[in-house]
Amino acid sequence: MMAQFLEIKAQHADALLFYRMGDFYEMFFDDAVAASAALDIALTKRGKHLDEDIPMCGVPIHAAEGYLLTLIRKGFRVAIAEQMEDPAEAKKRGSKSVVRREVVRLVTPGTLTEDALLEPRRHNFLAAWADIRGEAALAWADISTGELRVVPCPRVRLAPELSRLGARELVVPEDMAGELREMAGEMALALAERGRASFDSAAGTKRLCALFGVSTLDGFGSFTREEIAALGALVDYLDLTQKGRMPLLRTPVKESAGAAMQIDGPTRRNLELTQALAGGREGSLLASIDTTVTAGGARLLERRVSSPSCDLGVIRARLAAVEALVGDDLLRGDLRAALKAVPDIDRALSRLALERGGPRDLAMLRSGLAQAGLLAGMLAGDLPDVLVSARRALVGHDELAGLLEGTLAQDPPLMVRDGGFIASGVDADLDAARELRDEGRSVIARMQAEYATETGISGLKIKHNNVLGYFIETTSTHAEKMLSAPLNERFMHRQTTANQVRFTTLALSEMETKIHNAGARALEIEKRLFEELRGAVMAASAKVHGAARALAEVDVTSAFAELARVRDWAKPRVDDSRAFVVEAGRHPVVEAALARAGQPFVANGLDLEPGDKGAAVWLVTGPNMAGKSTFLRQNALIAILAQAGGYVPARAAHIGMVEQVFSRVGASDDLARGRSTFMVEMVETAAIVNQAGPRAFVILDEIGRGTATYDGLSIAWAVLEHLHSVNRCRALFATHYHEMVGLADRLEGVENATVAVREWEGDVVFLHEVRKGAADRSYGVQVARLAGLPDAVIVRAREVLEMLERGDEGQRGATTLIDDLPLFAMSAPAPVRKAAPKVSVVEERLKDVHPDALSPREALALLYELRGLLGGA
Repeated sequence: MMAQFLEIKAQHADALLFYRMGDFYEMFFDDAVAASAALDIALTKRGKHLDEDIPMCGVPIHAAEGYLLTLIRKGFRVAIAEQMEDPAEAKKRGSKSVVRREVVRLVTPGTLTEDALLEPRRHNFLAAWADIRGEAALAWADISTGELRVVPCPRVRLAPELSRLGARELVVPEDMAGELREMAGEMALALAERGRASFDSAAGTKRLCALFGVSTLDGFGSFTREEIAALGALVDYLDLTQKGRMPLLRTPVKESAGAAMQIDGPTRRNLELTQALAGGREGSLLASIDTTVTAGGARLLERRVSSPSCDLGVIRARLAAVEALVGDDLLRGDLRAALKAVPDIDRALSRLALERGGPRDLAMLRSGLAQAGLLAGMLAGDLPDVLVSARRALVGHDELAGLLEGTLAQDPPLMVRDGGFIASGVDADLDAARELRDEGRSVIARMQAEYATETGISGLKIKHNNVLGYFIETTSTHAEKMLSAPLNERFMHRQTTANQVRFTTLALSEMETKIHNAGARALEIEKRLFEELRGAVMAASAKVHGAARALAEVDVTSAFAELARVRDWAKPRVDDSRAFVVEAGRHPVVEAALARAGQPFVANGLDLEPGDKGAAVWLVTGPNMAGKSTFLRQNALIAILAQAGGYVPARAAHIGMVEQVFSRVGASDDLARGRSTFMVEMVETAAIVNQAGPRAFVILDEIGRGTATYDGLSIAWAVLEHLHSVNRCRALFATHYHEMVGLADRLEGVENATVAVREWEGDVVFLHEVRKGAADRSYGVQVARLAGLPDAVIVRAREVLEMLERGDEGQRGATTLIDDLPLFAMSAPAPVRKAAPKVSVVEERLKDVHPDALSPREALALLYELRGLLGGA
C-alpha cells in the first residue's frame, strides 16, 4: 500500500494526496504533517519506512468537502485518489493484492464545482495568460457556470484585469512565473506553472476544436495567436485537473480591450467596490446595492459593478430596461416573486457535465425551466430590447421541461446511489422490481410475526446489516431456548454478541436473495434512466445556458429598478461628451448606513464641464471629518453605477463617457515590501499621472501629506498642474494645502470648492455641505479636541498655532517653540473650561412654554411674540 501511495504521490508532488482507504481519505509522510497543522486534526503514525515512523492523518469521506475548503483557502492543491475497484476484485489477483487507485481529480482554487466549496453569489474564475513575442492575452473561465472569455492583455494590464475578475488561480508559463509571483502574492492569487508546450497556439487550436467538436474556430470569431494560446493553456489545465472529464464550457467570447471601464487594483480597494477595506463583502458598494434574488443574478451584478461598460448602446439599452420596470410596480413585483423560486441552473449544469451531479441537480433544472416559462409569460407586450431578448431565451424548453417533470419524483434524493428519484409509471421493469422489493419488506414483517408466535418470544425481531444481511435477533435471555430442540432444528445460529443472539432460517435466506436482487435491479434501472436524463440535458445545454443568462439579466434589471424606487435614485443621462454633472448626489453606502441609524445624508452636487483646455478640476478644501473623502468617492461610484446600467443616488446626473477611474484616497503602508505610507502614495499617484487619459475621472485626496510640508505642497501642486495640462482629465483634488487655492485663478477649468463648517463655542460643527470657494483654515485643533486629545495638548497646540500664524517662529526659532512645550511637566495645566453659553431672550421665554397646553390661536400668538423678541435681539 505504501509503495502504491509513493508512486501516485510522485506524479503529484505539488499537491496533498487524499488517498482513499475505505471510508476515509488518508494522508502520509509530509502531506500528513502539513494537513494536520492546516486542518487542526490529530497526527498519528502507521508502520515504518526506511526504519522511521510514517506520519499519518485522515478525514472521513462524508465530511471531506469542509476539509477541502479549508485547505484550498490556505493555498494547498489536493489530488483525490479513489479506489477504482472493489476489494473483492483485488483479491482475485492474489490475497495480498492492493486495491487499484487512481487520481480522479486535482482540486485547485480555480477548479471548484461543489456548492460547499463555492460562494453562490460570486464567480470563481480560473485564468491563463499567454505572451507571444510581446503580444499577450488573458483567458478566463468559471467551470461552475461554463463562462469562457478572452481579452488582449499586455503585461501592464495584467494586474488590473485580474483584479477586475477577482480570479482565484492563474495558469502561466514556467519561465515567467518568477516575475509574476510577487503580483500573485499581493492579490492572494494561486499560480499554476505549465510548460511552454501548454501555451503552443497550434496545439491550442486543436484542443479548442476537439472540445467544441468543430473543425475550425472561425465560427466563434477572429482570435489572435496569443488569444488562442491562452485559451488552449486554460483547456489543457482543465483537462489535467479534471482527469479528462471536461466541464461544460460555452463557446469562447472575445472581449474588446476598451469595452469595460478601466479600474486598477488600488482604486477598487479605495472605492470598496466588491470588498470593504476591513475585509469581507459587508460595507462594500456591492453589498449595499445587491437586491438580486437569484445566485446567477448576484454574479451578473458583481460583473457589472466590477466591469462597467464603455459601450454607449449597451448602457442605454440597460437603462431603458430598468426604466421600464421602475415605472411598472406590478410587473416588477411579479417578476421578483417568480425569480425567488429560480435555482442556480448554471452550477447544476456544470456538476452534471462533470459527472458530479445527482437527481437534485435535475430537479433544479426542472424547477428553473418551469419558472422560465412563467417569467416569459409575464414579459408580454411592448418592452425594451433587453427584456425582449430575455423573453425569447426563456421559451422553447417545453420538451426538456416535460421530460424532467414526467420522469423525476417530486422530492428526489441528493445522490444517485440513494435511489427513489424516478417517478412511478415511467418504466415497467422499474415498477416491477420495486413491487418485488417492497412486497419483500411486507413479507419480512409477516415472517417476523410468525417467528415470534412460533417461539413464544414477543421481542423477536428480523433485522438487516451489510455483513449478515437479514437475521433473526433475540436478547441473550432467550439464547438457551433458541439453541435447544426443537427450535434449533429450524433456527440456525449465526452470531452471539454481548446482549443479543442472532439466527437465520432457510426461508429467510431465500427471501433475502429475492429482495436483494430486486433492490439492486431497481437501482440499476434508475441509474440507467438518470444517464438518459443527463444526456438529454447535455444535448440541450446551450439553450439551457441561454435561459440561465436571461433569468440573471431579468433579475439584475428588476433589482436595479427596485433599488431606484426604494431609495429614490435617478436615471442618469450617459452620452459621449466629457461632462460630469450631478445634482444632489449621495454616497450609496454611507447613505444606507446613516439611514439604519435614523440620520439623513447631506446631498451635494458636482459640475465639471471641460472647457477649451480640456480639463475640469475641483480643488476641494475643508477640515478632516467634514466629508471630503465621501464627496470624492460618491462621484466615482455614481459614474460606475451609471455605466453599469443602473440608476444613481442623485436627483439628476449627466455622465459623459468615463473610460478610466483612478482613486488615491486613504493612507496605508506596505511593510512587507519595504514601502512607507508616503512611498505607497507616490507609487499610486505615479500610476495615475502616467495612465490617465482625457476620458478619465480621477479622485485624489491629500497628496503629499506623508512628507515635509513644503515637499508635500510642491508635489501636490505639480500633480494638479500635470492632471490639468497633460492628462486633461476630469478630477476632484482634495487638499489641506491652502496655498494651492490660488491655482484656480491661474488655470482655466480649475475651481475651488470647500466643505462648509461652523465654529461654535470653540468647537467645530460639520455641515457636510460642498460649496464653491476655499476654506479659511483646516480646523485641525478643533478636530483633535473632538477626537479626545487631553486638554493640555489642545491648549499647547493652540499656542503653537497662534505663534506660527503670527510668524513668531521666524523670530524666535523652532527650538524655542519646542522648548516651550511642557512634555515633562510635573502637573498638567488646568483643563480647558468652556465659557457658559449665553442664554437669549427667546430661550428664556421658551422655558415657560408648555406646548401641550397651547391652543392653536395661542401658539400662533406665541410665534409672533418670539419673532418680535428675535428681531429685538
